[in-house]
This record gives sequence, structure tokens and C-alpha cells, in this order.
Amino acid sequence: MLALSLALVSSSSVYAASYKVKSGDTLYKVSKSYNTTAKVLMKNNGLSNSNIFSGQVLDVPTNTYKVVSGDSIYLIGKKYNISMAKLKTANNKSDNTIHPGDVFKIPTSTDNGQAVPAAPKSPTGVIKYSNSDVDLLARLITAEAVGEGHDAMLSVGAVVVNRVQSSQYPNSISTVINQKSKDYYQFTPVQNGMINKAASKAAIEAANEALKGTDPTKGALYFYDNTVSNKWLTSKPVSTSIGNLTFAF
Repeated sequence: MLALSLALVSSSSVYAASYKVKSGDTLYKVSKSYNTTAKVLMKNNGLSNSNIFSGQVLDVPTNTYKVVSGDSIYLIGKKYNISMAKLKTANNKSDNTIHPGDVFKIPTSTDNGQAVPAAPKSPTGVIKYSNSDVDLLARLITAEAVGEGHDAMLSVGAVVVNRVQSSQYPNSISTVINQKSKDYYQFTPVQNGMINKAASKAAIEAANEALKGTDPTKGALYFYDNTVSNKWLTSKPVSTSIGNLTFAF
């Protein structure tokens, strides 16, 4: 976790923040943690070169965001085009719990030290995918959300998209869906072969919508039905429940 000393709290201003250099750090590595550049850090800290040493304290550009009702780490990250993992690291958080009024540190995203909202996503999709990816995702949705409504199917698709975007999982639809853990596939339909059945028209529509960024779960990485008994899974913070499916972080 990043060690920060904070001297100012404001919903719209830059924190007077410092970072204490750890063994193994480089100026480049520190700059990437705050969405800035080594050049900016050198200028802000009066450095003549990029050499830093353990124990050195650097001024780092960090903005703030005041959490409002309905926010989630996923939505804040999406607003500023910053990954959930980076936001959690910058805010020393190990879970996804936030509350209205919390002040979040937002790593800067421009050279002038100002965090800016992300540009609108391309209508072609929020991740790279092919026609075969759409078919694979739709077949998974068909198998996982059989008998469920559109929102549940869409949410299953969103979980896969969220995993592709997360640093915790592989970075493509195919590798996420076919991922194994201790000889077991992450998704039951891959394990039992149900994913090989043709996708329904409704599932194809849900897959395409999820790939464009629609996410009723607000960043969920897991889902399960009401028959699951896995305590590890059911202990995850719940995002929402839709039909017979529960979605969690």
C-alpha cells in the first residue's frame, strides 16, 4: 500500500500529499501510481535527475473526490478512467465499501496535476472483442441465466466484461470465460459443457449491451444463484440481486 501524509481535504482541490520512497521504488514507478510522469515529479520536487532513495519524501499530485449517495469505487474509477485496483491502493482500501461523505484520493491524470473525467467510451465497446467473443459471451449468458430476465442476463455479461478490465483476471473474453482455478473452471457451464449450446437471441442482445459498457451491477466480479453453498463466495460484499442471481464484488 502507498504511504501518504495528507494535509488538506477538499472535494475539488489537490491534496498536499507526500509519498515516502520505499526500497525498490523508481521515479517512474511512483509516477505511474499517481497517473503522472517522472518529468512532473522531478519538476515538483526540484530534482535534477530521476535518482531517488529509500526514505526520501516526494510531493505527489493527488486530487480529491467527495463520495455521494449511489457511488461505488467502480463508478468513481469509470468517471476518472482509473482502475478500481489503483483507486483502492491510493486510498489504502482492501475492500469495496465506501460511504457518502468519504473523501477519495484520485491519482492525477494530466501533466498539470488535475484529475479529469474520462472521455466518453467509443460506441464500439469498452473492451476489444471479436464476433466469436460475442458468441462465446452470449452462450455463457444463455447457460448461466436460463429463465432469467434481461437485466440478469445483462449483468452476467457485465461480470465478464468487468473481469476483462480488472488486473486480477486475464485481459480477454475468451481467457476470462475459460479460466481454470485448481482444475476447475471459473464458470460452471464451461465445466459441464452447457456453454456449447447455441446462444438465445435475448442473450446475444444482452452480450452486445454489456460490451458497450452497460453494467447494472456497478462493477461486480462474481455472481451466484440462490442454491449456492460456497461460504467464500457468499461472504463477498453484495452489489445487487436480480431474479435468482446475486452479484458481488
